[in-house]
Amino acid sequence: MTTTALASSLDPAPLGISFEFFAFPSYFKNVTATAQCLKNFEALTGMWPPIRIGGTTQDRATYDASSEVYVDYSVAASTDAPSSLTFGPSFMSLAATYPGTVVLGLNRGHDNISNTIAAAQVAKDRMGNLLAIELGNEPEYWVSDDQPIAKKAASWTPAVDAESQNNWDILVGSALNSKRIIQAGNSNAAPPTWGAAELIATENATAKSYVRDYAHHNYPGGTVESLMSHSNIASNVATFDADISAAVGTGKDYVLGETNSVSGGGAATVSPLFGSALWTMDYVLRAAAANIKRAYFHHGTIGACYYCFWGRDTMSSPYYGAYAATAAMAGGSSIATLDDGSTNYGGYVIFDAAGRPLRVLLYNSDYFSGTGTRGNEIFVLEGLGSRQVRAKRLTAESAEARADQGNNPSFGGQTFENATCVMQGRETFETVGAPGRRATFAVAASEALLVYLQ
Repeated sequence: MTTTALASSLDPAPLGISFEFFAFPSYFKNVTATAQCLKNFEALTGMWPPIRIGGTTQDRATYDASSEVYVDYSVAASTDAPSSLTFGPSFMSLAATYPGTVVLGLNRGHDNISNTIAAAQVAKDRMGNLLAIELGNEPEYWVSDDQPIAKKAASWTPAVDAESQNNWDILVGSALNSKRIIQAGNSNAAPPTWGAAELIATENATAKSYVRDYAHHNYPGGTVESLMSHSNIASNVATFDADISAAVGTGKDYVLGETNSVSGGGAATVSPLFGSALWTMDYVLRAAAANIKRAYFHHGTIGACYYCFWGRDTMSSPYYGAYAATAAMAGGSSIATLDDGSTNYGGYVIFDAAGRPLRVLLYNSDYFSGTGTRGNEIFVLEGLGSRQVRAKRLTAESAEARADQGNNPSFGGQTFENATCVMQGRETFETVGAPGRRATFAVAASEALLVYLQ
């Protein structure tokens, strides 16, 4: 096997979940599937997936030390997001119950530093799992969002925001007496503007000392066919190359702090389809190979979320892609691409700590709508260490299959039960001969195959 130049060491849990701030308590208290869906990832990696709590409503939220409820707000319909809300200390106590790490997003848009510090202090005191704090979400939109911090500025530019971020990083970090506590950046506009390299260039040593990592948001959008295209995925991930390099140059990680298929909760014709599951799988592997340490897939308003991996009553196709990607990288020490990202066909090799190939993921992103002939792409792996290998197939009837409409994908012959996220069915491996240490694999259009080499 010959790898390309795109290679990186792996985080133990590269795929994480982001929860919209106001909805987080409901995901943990009122959605049965949440605990099991997260546990399924932990069963693969031995580590609970990292979570992030934040989003647009973090900059609509005011901390209320006297509140006895997680969140307090009113909306016209249950599928609406609140325009304002308060949250109490129990919000942080609930976050503290999660066995994995938590990034907590707090309000900078309201320009109330004392309120944000008060919330941050409770988070530090109660959350032994606190990884980092975000100070504001997607500040490039704060003028249109009518946020006070942007309104008081003569003009709201990346430079003005950077000055604000740096000042808040120091004030909050100092108040907490904690270095490396801030997840900085958190913009959505495509770099270089509003990007990490631009922000890092404005930071002095003091500001940098409080930064744990740099984050950016990303929602590629498009049709499901364009979204799942391997070459499009490679091109999209390459958008962040300069920012990744700048972050690494400071000795800090670079993460996708909030991401998913289509912004605003997703699109009905794109986000819940199996093609989006394939995008999720390929995207997180490509990101990991590009040295993006973690990607947090956003989960928004319950009941109005096309890109969510799960809901109250149904599973969604993208969860299968997330699970397959986690299975591919689980226990791996490093990852490298087997292709240059210029075609519809992709491959990744995951290595163990001794540098031995552990698994290979093969992906055919040719779009199959469910009608006509479904083509195959033939992949050949050479230099294998045994006479036969096993593989699990990630497949569905077509790229348009929707688990939430009863047309389940499968991974290794298994599915996930609606409402509970419990794995169902018998695990199925395909056995492929490797005479002369060479094996041939057929991967159908809109399908992927995970090959186990050990």
